Amino acid sequence: MTTDSAAAGANRLLLRAAGRARGWTALVAATALADAAAAVLLPFALARAIDAVPPGGLPAAAAIWPCVALVVASATAEVLSELANGCAAARATAWLRHTLVRHVLAVGPALRVPPGDVAGRVVGGAAEAGVAPAAAPQAAAGLLPAAGALAALCLIDWRVAAVIAVALPAVALLMRAFVRDITASARRYLTVQGTIAGGLAEALAGARTIAAAGTADRERERILKPLPGLRAEGETMWRVQGGIAARGLLALLLLQIAAVGIAGAELAAGRITAGELVATVQYAGLAAGFGPVLTELLRLGRARAGACRAVEVLALPAASHGAAQAPPGPGRLEFREVTACGVLDGLDLTVPGGLAVAVVGRSGSGASELAAVAGRLADPDRGEVRLDGTPLPRLTRAALRREIGYAFARPALFGATVLDALRFGPSNPPDTWLRESARAARADGFVRRLPHGYATPLADAPMSGGELQRMGLARAFAHAGRVLILDDATSSLDTVTELQITDALLGRFAGRTRLIIAHRASTAARADLVAWLEDGRVRALAPHGTLWDDPAYRAVFGVRHD
Repeated sequence: MTTDSAAAGANRLLLRAAGRARGWTALVAATALADAAAAVLLPFALARAIDAVPPGGLPAAAAIWPCVALVVASATAEVLSELANGCAAARATAWLRHTLVRHVLAVGPALRVPPGDVAGRVVGGAAEAGVAPAAAPQAAAGLLPAAGALAALCLIDWRVAAVIAVALPAVALLMRAFVRDITASARRYLTVQGTIAGGLAEALAGARTIAAAGTADRERERILKPLPGLRAEGETMWRVQGGIAARGLLALLLLQIAAVGIAGAELAAGRITAGELVATVQYAGLAAGFGPVLTELLRLGRARAGACRAVEVLALPAASHGAAQAPPGPGRLEFREVTACGVLDGLDLTVPGGLAVAVVGRSGSGASELAAVAGRLADPDRGEVRLDGTPLPRLTRAALRREIGYAFARPALFGATVLDALRFGPSNPPDTWLRESARAARADGFVRRLPHGYATPLADAPMSGGELQRMGLARAFAHAGRVLILDDATSSLDTVTELQITDALLGRFAGRTRLIIAHRASTAARADLVAWLEDGRVRALAPHGTLWDDPAYRAVFGVRHD
């Protein structure tokens, strides 16, 4: 994605976020306008109050009350603005996070952004972007006091207005450059921050390996290697901000000096009053005082940087789903000239409904890739996969997940308790069925030994690799549809346990289609058919006993040629 397209996408995203907070954004705009109006009217009211003072006397109450009312109005607007700012940012940030999380989960296994980086974009980046609905109207409203002050100066004395008007284009150019520079710098800062977060997430996931290898110091250096870059980008942001602030302050002082000098001369000439002199000084400060505007532009620049990083994730393609329900059928899977994942190459395969088919092949033959496209965890680059005659993309997400279930080599468990982890899926089976599925997967025994059995919190239920696989199998059994795919789901089990689970798989789920990625000859031998993959294609589809006569087939399982 180019810089220009990312910026355009970020602007559109921020507009949508503002739409989600439109009520609070409107209140921000209203309070900002009220505060701006009070700021413009107050010098005029003060001028009238000063000019209304008789020589040697005190100003009348009628001249003071407008000043008091404007001060109260400004204070009230600021209080309401703080409330509206917080609520608008919260609404926009929540929407951005929901949008990002929903899209990340829709992209699924195809996501190639490191988890820590994704977390940084969803948490920190969305929070930065969420301030835009409030910052934009405040930045726009911040220009009104300058415009109002310039108009008021024209009414008081056109000479003072002309001096300030000459300097305004230069101020505008400064602010434009500031927004450009701060957006680019903030984006780079967030990118480096995401790189560090990604490295940390990887290290936490592999904490046992790092501890066993004794490479903690090396990993620390790897994770924090981008830190100098982060510091450099942070210093760049502060340098840009400080430079603009210094130039703005200098311009303000020079303009005020010029305004006071000219106004003093006009007062001496009798062309303005003392009150108008005071008003001129204040209006000169308003006309050239862009500090509040720069503050909002800084927030807006950081918001655009966060939105740019969000757009990079939202631009990743997510699988679309159709509106069809799964047709009646036994669960026949058809792979038609499927090319996918850089491994499968024009693969053709029909898995008969209701049978157990073992998929075998040497490493890199495409077995795991076949399992992924079989249930749309990945889409083919070419070709299609059908379930009982219906292409998988035509099915609704719910129908697809209800009919095709998975068990993985390294399953992830979700939920508060062990029982919740088994319930996690497209359906809501009763507790009795969940426990029965655990027994079929040989998980019931170790679960009952946990402190609170099935009610044990997951955080208090450490599991070995084999126990984790049995939990994954139990969950798949509990939600089994017409097709069940086991992607190396028994690789950490001992031979006896694997045989017991295979018995359950072949007996309890007879009538369902079972696609089993197998690496043991004993597993392939018990399947109805074996799909033998080689170089991303099906070399043969036949019973294990028939294929065993081929020395090349036996070599897949490490058996030497005769």
